[in-house]
Amino acid sequence: MAWTDSSWARGIVGRLTAWRESRRRWKADMARFKAARRTARGNGEPPPENPGPPPTGFALLPWLLLGMGAFSNLFQGTTANPWIGAIGLLTFNSLYIYVAFRAFVKVTREARSTRLALAAMAILTCGLAIGYGGNWLLFFPLLGLATGATLRGPWLGRAGIGLAALAGAVAGYQEGWDAINIAYGTFLSTMVTAAILSLAEAVRELRAAREELARRAVEKERLRFSRDLHDLLGHTLSVIVVKSEAARRLAPRDLEAALVQVTDIESVGRQALTEIREAVTGYREGSLATELDRARSALSAVGVDPVVRQSGPPLVPRSEALLGWVVREAVTNVVRHSGATRCEITVTGTRDRVRLEVADDGDGVLSPPSVPGIGGTGLKGLTERLAAAGGSLRAGPSPRGGFTVTAELPVEGELPPQDELPAEGELPTAGGLPGQGALPADAAEPPLSKAPGPR
Repeated sequence: MAWTDSSWARGIVGRLTAWRESRRRWKADMARFKAARRTARGNGEPPPENPGPPPTGFALLPWLLLGMGAFSNLFQGTTANPWIGAIGLLTFNSLYIYVAFRAFVKVTREARSTRLALAAMAILTCGLAIGYGGNWLLFFPLLGLATGATLRGPWLGRAGIGLAALAGAVAGYQEGWDAINIAYGTFLSTMVTAAILSLAEAVRELRAAREELARRAVEKERLRFSRDLHDLLGHTLSVIVVKSEAARRLAPRDLEAALVQVTDIESVGRQALTEIREAVTGYREGSLATELDRARSALSAVGVDPVVRQSGPPLVPRSEALLGWVVREAVTNVVRHSGATRCEITVTGTRDRVRLEVADDGDGVLSPPSVPGIGGTGLKGLTERLAAAGGSLRAGPSPRGGFTVTAELPVEGELPPQDELPAEGELPTAGGLPGQGALPADAAEPPLSKAPGPR
């Protein structure tokens, strides 16, 4: 018995603690709501949504006043066997409070103990109503409130009708035609309580879903920006470094060639600023042709012989953008890590799929070691990008030596007729974008140092 009393006391203390914590959070939410409302009024914006009070069983407790008539009968001594009536009233109120506080949490609401307590309330209500009648019949609407707060789903309508019929039958036995009011009040209290609490719960779930969607949108945007920033700055800074080294080496013996490299650095820097601004706003669309020209320029600047081949139908902008990212990342790795003397970039397209391969003849080792089958941070991000578009990316040492990056994508959109497709062949390896030309032959003989970093 002592153990039971202790458990009951701990349960009461736990509920009070949970209620206080809920009230504390609600007060904090209301303080933020009032501050946001003042700010919105000052800026002429629509006010934010009121968070409202926390849903707890206290919202159902005022309805216990319906039992004041039965308590008055006991107090005035007009009830037969008052001790039985008092015990019944105390037991009913205790069961009602127990069910009311468990009705606002789905797990406890659907628990077997809650359903058993509701069944005990129904039996007790019938017994008190049959034994005393009069004001004791008002326990049926209270039973309807507890039933509507607890039951949800397809069984609610049947339970409401059955409970109203039971209340009408018992009340008819005691009061005659006044049973219609008791039956109607019981059915109304059951259905209205269930409708209001279901609507409130749906609003809370929608609010939580909206907050979760907003959180995921922020995470997605952060991931997009981090990928774009890595791919943009990794390549651009590598080009600036190698061209700066070329300019430093050329300056003592060929000032004109050094000035060309300095001009290239300025052009690359300006273009990088533009691309970063576009990446921040999310409107950047890459061009495969542009990235191939930049790749030739960067490879030539470090003494790597670039060979670019492209065949197949024109690509839609999305495929060009994705493959442009792959070229940018793969060429950056060749420039920084490979120790290669030759790099082949091959783009092969059909009407169904397009394949890009970047292969070098370097040592085929990543520094630092990468995740098997994926590569470093840049290649991992590219793998996720291509997978989201239905494609794939493979990167690793080649059986023939060197390192190979292979990307495949499905072709999207409508393609032009076959007679408008460009002829297959090897693109020229000289030239590049304006201001990004290749180094003179005498400047490219000794390879430049490669900066450390992950592929």
